[in-house]
Amino acid sequence: MPTVKKSDMEWKRQLTAEEYRITREKGTEAPFTGIYWDNHSSGVYRCKCCNTALFSSETKYDSGSGWPSFYKAIESGAIDEHRDMSHGMIRTEITCHNCGAHLGHVFEDGPGPTGLRYCVNSASLNLETDDYQREDNSPWTNEYNGEDHL
Repeated sequence: MPTVKKSDMEWKRQLTAEEYRITREKGTEAPFTGIYWDNHSSGVYRCKCCNTALFSSETKYDSGSGWPSFYKAIESGAIDEHRDMSHGMIRTEITCHNCGAHLGHVFEDGPGPTGLRYCVNSASLNLETDDYQREDNSPWTNEYNGEDHL
């Protein structure tokens, strides 16, 4: 059960229209269009909505799918799985355990050691690179900054 709970209006204020469509309405970005599908920077991929650490760049690989792909979540319990029978298919949806944001889907056609492919929408992620440092040396966050996206 997600611990971060916000109204639709709060999410719409925090997220762009595309981020909201993907993370809150279970949308999908077109393949090869997201900012992270071909990104090779080192760091931690965090939930766009609540800043929870979800994936490490160490488990990211090129699946050829056009979406960022990982073979393992950063830690057990960070991601929830749900049966998805939309669009005439049976798949496993993945969501952020902390806020319920739709991330994408997981498939059993990935590389070792897990054999899994977490296929994730770039719009549901923020990358905290290993060399990122804020001017005030405080930790990076994705807290709502007051900027309205409405």
